[in-house]
Amino acid sequence: MDHKNQNFSVTDRIKSFKYAFGGLWCFIKNDHNGRVHLFAALLSIALSWYLHISALEWIAILLVIILVIAAEIFNSSIEKLSDVVSPAYHPKIKVVKDLAAAGVLLMAFLAIVVGTIVFLPKLFC
Repeated sequence: MDHKNQNFSVTDRIKSFKYAFGGLWCFIKNDHNGRVHLFAALLSIALSWYLHISALEWIAILLVIILVIAAEIFNSSIEKLSDVVSPAYHPKIKVVKDLAAAGVLLMAFLAIVVGTIVFLPKLFC
């Protein structure tokens, strides 16, 4: 199908949101690491609320939460696609999976740094 000649459709846009929310639900339901990240996110949000952080601090905390969860969703997608492309072990697929996991790790490190900068002074001062 040639998408360039297809007319804009509100129904199709609504369906795309439905598919995106379906993907999010699938991630929450099936991804163990994703649930760990979501638990950490809920803890961070609760701590943010309890400590009455500033608007800019909220932006920083929510931004890193979304970045980590999005990175984990991309990582999970790459892993699932890699398993379809190469069900048996393949050294190049291992590199692809390791690189995707490294992206999540970097985002998680960033979240820890931001959380430390925001929460530490409020917890120990």
